[in-house]
Amino acid sequence: MWKKALILLLLAYHTVTFSQNPKLSNQTQVSIFTCGRGEQLYSTFGHTALRVKDEANQLDVVFNYGAFDFRTENFYLKFVKGDLQYFMSVTSFEDFMLEYQTDEREVIEQTLTLSLAQKQRLFDQLSAASYSSERYYTYKFIDRNCTTMVAEKIGELAGKQAIQKVDDTTISYRELLYPYFENYFWYKLGINIIFGAKTDNKAEKLFLPVELMHSLDQANANGKPLVRGTQTLLTGTEKKTPFSFWNSSYPIILFLGVLMVINKKWLFLGYLFVSGILGLFLCLVGLYSEHQEVLWNYNALLFSPLFLLLPFVKERFRKKVINGSLVLLALYSLFMLNKPHLLLMLPFIVVTFFMLWKLSGRKSFKLLPSVK
Repeated sequence: MWKKALILLLLAYHTVTFSQNPKLSNQTQVSIFTCGRGEQLYSTFGHTALRVKDEANQLDVVFNYGAFDFRTENFYLKFVKGDLQYFMSVTSFEDFMLEYQTDEREVIEQTLTLSLAQKQRLFDQLSAASYSSERYYTYKFIDRNCTTMVAEKIGELAGKQAIQKVDDTTISYRELLYPYFENYFWYKLGINIIFGAKTDNKAEKLFLPVELMHSLDQANANGKPLVRGTQTLLTGTEKKTPFSFWNSSYPIILFLGVLMVINKKWLFLGYLFVSGILGLFLCLVGLYSEHQEVLWNYNALLFSPLFLLLPFVKERFRKKVINGSLVLLALYSLFMLNKPHLLLMLPFIVVTFFMLWKLSGRKSFKLLPSVK
């Protein structure tokens, strides 16, 4: 009984809190933060947040839709499946800036042109959401993230057509993301293996923080520029990552090269079997996950689940599997010709072709005819 009473008391408290939101003054400023990239995978693309400042009410808070909890039960399974709940956190301006100052990440502020009524409406909505289930949302890499959530809130005030993507929409999502992994080889390799066909579509959706910043600069509402001022609050330090052998393609090339030089049947079958496990995962995760980015993953043609059969079938059937795999590999190679990650995947293409060719029993290639 006392638990029910406590819950009712908390609900009453939150209701009173909502009704006592301060009335914003004419000095109130609403602005968008675009934060620079971090070194962790989740911060690779930067961040977007929303600030409400009213000196008359001694109010200066930042609403941040990029929060998640590593302690969530089955965190990684939920992330892979696509039903991981992100949520909006509310922090003071000082605490928010301290984090980015510590990480030496850039923070650019764009102050918006909004009426007092619009500012009050936005503040009331965000305050109410912070105490309800509305603070949670299901994260989607392209369709729903910290940037799209902020853009959606501003779009509700300024008009859905006010914010239009101004960056290049003729390139694919994969091409757009590729430069972000310039100094992170293993991130780049993993992302390009697990991403499927959707990321090869034209990058028409606005989902990156820097894209929102550029779009806000060009946005208009009621015939006026939506942004009335831009300033850099923190100047980030560009960290030049020194060359590292282990953070490059060289370990992969060396490993695959050693396998080719050793040239043993059992090694080839072992490598292809492991590749088959990866291919099976790529196929199954597309069925399991709600992330559309991992659907229809053509990398399963390179890391073919058919390879799982090779160590266990008889020689006659093995040759049929190998011939079929060679055809699939040829199709994959042709499909990859105009893809930005062709060079990244080329060592795997070459080695897989070499191994299948050798296992098929065909003679090795000869660059010159023999001379009697």
